[in-house]
Amino acid sequence: MTNRVWFSCERRKNMKDHSSAKAIVLFTAFEPSGDAHAAPVIAALKTMAPEIEIVACGGPQMERAGATMIERTADDGAMGLSALSKIASVKKTQNAIRQWALARRVNVHVPVDSPAANFAIAKFMKARGVRVCHLVAPQLWAWGPWRLNKLRRCTDLVLCLLPFEQEWFRSRGVPAKFIGHPVINRILDQAQIDAQSNELPKGSPKVLLLPGSRSSEVKRNLPLLLKVFSDIQHNHRRAIAIMVTANDSLARLVRERLPTLPPGVLLMTGKLDAAISWSEIALCVSGTVSLDLLRQAKPMVGMYRTGLLSVLGGNIMLSMPNRLLPNILAGKRVVPEFVPCIGRAGPISAAVEELLADQSRLRETANALRALLPAFQGKRPDIEAAEAIIAFVAGRSPLDNK
Repeated sequence: MTNRVWFSCERRKNMKDHSSAKAIVLFTAFEPSGDAHAAPVIAALKTMAPEIEIVACGGPQMERAGATMIERTADDGAMGLSALSKIASVKKTQNAIRQWALARRVNVHVPVDSPAANFAIAKFMKARGVRVCHLVAPQLWAWGPWRLNKLRRCTDLVLCLLPFEQEWFRSRGVPAKFIGHPVINRILDQAQIDAQSNELPKGSPKVLLLPGSRSSEVKRNLPLLLKVFSDIQHNHRRAIAIMVTANDSLARLVRERLPTLPPGVLLMTGKLDAAISWSEIALCVSGTVSLDLLRQAKPMVGMYRTGLLSVLGGNIMLSMPNRLLPNILAGKRVVPEFVPCIGRAGPISAAVEELLADQSRLRETANALRALLPAFQGKRPDIEAAEAIIAFVAGRSPLDNK
């Protein structure tokens, strides 16, 4: 459904009568990762405060968690130049949300990541007296620190997923709270993982290929991933690879581009934890999936293929020496990363080969990753985020007595 049609349709069909005093919490997410971050928080809210009406612009996971959807905005994502085509659509969505909110009293707005799309909505909500609780801190510590003033003006609290973010934002005058990360702070069903991984193909080395969670990322990085694996096969005749896509839509995209998969490559959707356990090393497109690998302390090589201008721009704009999340958390290079890169497979293949050639290096890398996990111990991201939102609904500060 287009944004133009959405507003009039939603008034008739999808929305309940919000003229009552029932508290309303609005979630807005614009990418699949935001959909995934918001869903467990929505589920926790439904359990902890069922009297709250939860309304969302987002994706299928948020809908399954129990939110009343007013717009689907998180079925795919875009970054960099590929995002230009989505600007008009995002602006229409922003305008539609403003119109919707004018007829209702929203108590709390929860922007989920995607600051470029969410800041305008948060600014509008804040001006109307709505409490704004950002879920997932904008990565201003990596690039764009000049946006801090904008964030201060349009937030009451930033819920941080990474340990160092709380102090970074608080020291700059932004209320912040570390709640843990839903990828890392989750229980793994090891028995199920073992059973599933035992069903996966045999070979050595076992290589996991993770092409990204956005269609634009898959299109850019798929040839590079396969070229690196081809180089691995040249040195290891028994090498086997599993490529795991984030959803069925991306699996179809891979099949469209590769009607016949290269020898030794199996395509799979789902069972990511089993595939991680099965593998000896992973090649991942930079993103949250690197934390799935960190959760199991799996050695990895990170990459993100883009154009030369984007590489040059990134070197100017990005203020941190490391861009892959495990390296950012460690404050040093614990796994090789090529983020961004212009698409040369040689250096990436060499980094993979260096790890595979030395089992002690693989063990050291796994231990370095494992050492990052205690910082997340005891955190409950969904519960802690829900508690903060409920506090705002009740007129209290989530930071009281914290």
